[in-house]
Amino acid sequence: MLRASLHLIRSTRGLASEGEERIGKLLRERFPKAKVVDVQDISGGCGSMYQVAVQSVEFKGMTKLAQHKAITGCLSTEIQDMHGLRIDTKAL
Repeated sequence: MLRASLHLIRSTRGLASEGEERIGKLLRERFPKAKVVDVQDISGGCGSMYQVAVQSVEFKGMTKLAQHKAITGCLSTEIQDMHGLRIDTKAL
């Protein structure tokens, strides 16, 4: 589903899960200039593993490690209940 300049990937069920929506909202709040915020539950729907992609000018000048730390810092509370998190970032 395309909303303005933000894109949220829907789960295989066709609708975003509560977890996908919550994580997407946190990322959009933390990175308001992001052109892309994609969140997908890749655990089969149980919410234990997510894949996130964020493309933002806010990453400009940051190393990939710093970009990923910014994501994990933003999601620090949610990560406590996850088994895994795949992160893809891109500076625009």
